[in-house]
This record gives sequence, C-alpha cells and structure tokens, in this order.
Amino acid sequence: MSNLHDLYQEILLEHNNRPRNFRILEDANRQADGYNPLCGDQITVYLRVEDDVIADAAFQGVGCAISRASASMLTQSVMGQTVAKAEEIFEGFHALITDPDADVDFDLLGDLEVLSGVSAYPTRIKCAVLAWHTLTAAIEGKGDSVTTE
Repeated sequence: MSNLHDLYQEILLEHNNRPRNFRILEDANRQADGYNPLCGDQITVYLRVEDDVIADAAFQGVGCAISRASASMLTQSVMGQTVAKAEEIFEGFHALITDPDADVDFDLLGDLEVLSGVSAYPTRIKCAVLAWHTLTAAIEGKGDSVTTE
C-alpha cells in the first residue's frame, strides 16, 4: 500500500507542477466553469468536439494540487475519446474515489487509478471531482457554471 501512496504523491505533484493541457483552447466549441468554495478551486474546461469525439481538451484556473492534477489527468484521458466514452470514464473515476465498494474498470481508467488515494481524504474528494463535473457541463454545451456545493 505504501508504494501506491508514494506513486499517488509523485504523480499528483508532477501533474500539479507541470499540468498537461493547461491553456486556453482558442477554438473550443464547448466550455464550462467550475468552483469549489471549500478549497477555493476555480477552473474552466475547454473542449473542441468534432463528430462526437473530443478532438482537444484544455483547462485554466487556480486551485490546490489535487484539483490541478485531476484536471491535467482529465484532459489526457478524454482527448481523442468519444463523448460517450468520456462520460463512461467520468462515471468510473467518480466511483473510484467516492465508493470503496464499487466495481471499477481499471483498464478504462488507466493512470487515473493513482488518484484513488484521494478517497482517504474525504474533504479533498470535491477537489478531485471539480474538473470532472465541469467537463460534464462542457459536454452538455450549456456553458453552465458548476459548483461542488
């Protein structure tokens, strides 16, 4: 278990210090804003969806290490996926960190599995899922703002 915890810490810090796809996506055709008042995390998720495929994904914002790392990993995991597959990944990720008894498809989640360590810190779960709820709002294309409260 110590190895998984160490890997969790290493990947979390790597994605926080060098977040992937941390940029404004100029040609985004969908976006949404998210806010976690508990921690102060603020995020905008940008998507370019073409023929029901997420052709590009990016994010901007400020927040804690867990929030930034989760958003960074989110963009990597959904880029190139169909909208349906991205929603499936969200459901799997959400189950991973909120339901210890969930039957999780680790092949589907890939590297996201390391974020399972967040479940040991219940107050930080909202930090990890903020980007994912914001992704869902962006996919729906309403431009809604979401909050973890």
